[in-house]
Amino acid sequence: VYPVDILEDDREGLQAAALAYYASLGEGAGSSSELFSLPTGEQVKLQTSSVRFCPVHRDEPQHKILVLVSPQDTKTVVAVYLKDTWWSTEDILRTSDLTREGLVEVRSFGERIVLFILNVIIFGRLERSLDDEGMFFLPHSAKEQAKILWRNGAAVGFYSTKMKGSLCGSGTSACYLLPVFDTVFVRRTHRCQGLGIAMLRDFCDSFREEEALGVSRPISPAMYQVLRSFLSACPAERDRLWEVEAPGAWDQRANIWLQLCLQEARHADSATHPGDSKEDTSSPGQMWPDGGPAQFDQGESRKEQIPGEKLENEEKDQGCEERQEE
Repeated sequence: VYPVDILEDDREGLQAAALAYYASLGEGAGSSSELFSLPTGEQVKLQTSSVRFCPVHRDEPQHKILVLVSPQDTKTVVAVYLKDTWWSTEDILRTSDLTREGLVEVRSFGERIVLFILNVIIFGRLERSLDDEGMFFLPHSAKEQAKILWRNGAAVGFYSTKMKGSLCGSGTSACYLLPVFDTVFVRRTHRCQGLGIAMLRDFCDSFREEEALGVSRPISPAMYQVLRSFLSACPAERDRLWEVEAPGAWDQRANIWLQLCLQEARHADSATHPGDSKEDTSSPGQMWPDGGPAQFDQGESRKEQIPGEKLENEEKDQGCEERQEE
């Protein structure tokens, strides 16, 4: 049994227990030789200098969880204190519930913690390119509507959307004018397996009544490859998907299929007349760097789950790269 299977939606109770445990470490009540063993075999001493409190939600900083950090890199979380015990980050991402398979909507606080670990810890520190030091992702909001991708008892990715009518931010009264595919992430070991296409299809299927859907700007070359594969296989979606800036007014949209066609035409023209065309460097780069979460956000879906076997059979994404977010 893993935390996501047993955690109650009692954030205050969990935090109170963590505070009490932290106080015991400070008072020396815990054994000075108490150690936590990582899956790698490394042991970390449990003491106040090796633990931190981290907010789970960007809009509710008062709700925090106690985490254990690596002695070699104090910005890297290796375990989380829940239900009076320490759990490795990999165990936090596991489930014994066989019904958790495919894309499942985030509902419980335990699932919020899984979302936090995938977004902030796994991508934020462990699986992003070392060249992306200037990029980071804040925790999702407390009411973020997202889906976690479960495969064979483990959380391997997620995506979220901005809901039509939701506020664009805490400092504005502007609201999104269409649903927008916002943040997305797939772990390295599960990329290039068609999961990016599967999540895009789920997003589109979740808003069948909408004539237009958005994908957050800017879009990276890697994400464009996923979109090209998806729209090539699903021509009915070509008029629906737009690259957008908030809140998504018509002058803030660009049709993605048209963008892809124009890029292809420019490349063909460049190949035919190499001396007449300069390399195009203006295509936007989405917050989905080399396999990081594309910065897209809250999405309620009519479908709670995509069967895992359907995801297994999704068409493979074309042109995937080593760290492509798919």
